[in-house]
Amino acid sequence: MNQVEIAKALREHIRELPTIDVHTHLVGGKLSARGLHDILLYHMAVSDLYAAGCPSGNRLTQYPEWPTDEEAHARISEALPYLDYVRNTSISWGIRVILRDLYGWADKITPENWRNLDGLIRERADDRNWHREIIRRAGIKRFGTEIARRESGQDDDILDYSLEWAFFTRCQWGEFDTALYELERRWGKTPESPTPIGGGKRPATERVVRSLDDAREAVEWYVDHIPTDQVISMATHISTDIDLRQVSDAEMEAALARRENAGPAERDVYASYINELFLTELEQKYADKIVFQFSFGAEPLPFETASRLSQKTVGQLAEMIGRHPKLRFQCFLSSQHANQAICTLCRELPNLSVAGYWWHNFFPSIIRRVMEERLDMLPVNKQIGFFSDAYCVEWAYAKALIVKWELAKVLAGKVEDGQYDVETAVGIAKEILFDTPRLLGL
Repeated sequence: MNQVEIAKALREHIRELPTIDVHTHLVGGKLSARGLHDILLYHMAVSDLYAAGCPSGNRLTQYPEWPTDEEAHARISEALPYLDYVRNTSISWGIRVILRDLYGWADKITPENWRNLDGLIRERADDRNWHREIIRRAGIKRFGTEIARRESGQDDDILDYSLEWAFFTRCQWGEFDTALYELERRWGKTPESPTPIGGGKRPATERVVRSLDDAREAVEWYVDHIPTDQVISMATHISTDIDLRQVSDAEMEAALARRENAGPAERDVYASYINELFLTELEQKYADKIVFQFSFGAEPLPFETASRLSQKTVGQLAEMIGRHPKLRFQCFLSSQHANQAICTLCRELPNLSVAGYWWHNFFPSIIRRVMEERLDMLPVNKQIGFFSDAYCVEWAYAKALIVKWELAKVLAGKVEDGQYDVETAVGIAKEILFDTPRLLGL
């Protein structure tokens, strides 16, 4: 058989494999799309449309609120003139897969018919049997999602939970004290949804970090209130713009005094100091209970982010992970060019693994390259082959199919080269899609 024939055979095997989706933003009890907007205006699709000239680049209203019908319909109408311009993209391919496979819709979306399609999706939005049917077709056995989206626990049988709460090492557009504000906003509170990307006007906090003692007390509060009986991981972001290093008490104290006029130097001090306090406390108390998942290589623009990552940050990441050998770290990477470097870290840091293809890496050509490098460089128990970052199960379905299709192509090349036989290839696929997430505690 040639590579095309091998890929076709592998695709059939791999499509049937059980899969774990280790990172989503699904909402308990409301797993599927609430209307056409949840499919057509998924945030990656919004970026496609914005690039094509659509006036709006911002996301629709985000959980815990929901877009009104007026907002959703206005944004769909606004997007319609630009759909032809983006029909070539892989995200548009994903939309067509969802509509064709799940809703039997193969027609072009037009001003005359989109309301019919919207109604078709809305009819099934609260049908829990339909939610489970989509999941069955995707072959996904469990999903990871935010604990703040658990609702009343209706879907606890298929959802595992992650804490996305404070982002001490994520930069926000035009801010320089984000780490302090993130800590202050959570001090004395219980877990809730994280601050959205883009920041915006910040509500006042009830408490303010003014001293080293305040910082220590707030971090201790945060760690002590991680619901380790409910979550198996936590998810955060590490920004390449931060000079991530060990900071002395004296440096932090001086930077706190300059907060009103903070700039990049103060930002780096706040983030580094608080992050190190946090990781030290987390390692001491919960190293055996929590997987520390972090996204890497996507930096803020006014609406979303761009893929950007410096080699200096990769080196600082290695030092940080090396300082906390009992913690389990897992990287969600959004930078194709950095994949080889991250793989070398995984080879030498026993407590670091990689998962999936995040955001700006979720395009078929990039997925294939990342897959091939990881398969050549890393043991199967150091790499997880999939997560969707989906907000509804329809997008988890489409992304699972895309990943499995691309995995079949990559494995077919290795079978043709004689690196694997077909049985070995299918076994490797099962391990990275299903076995490794369980092994790593996800």
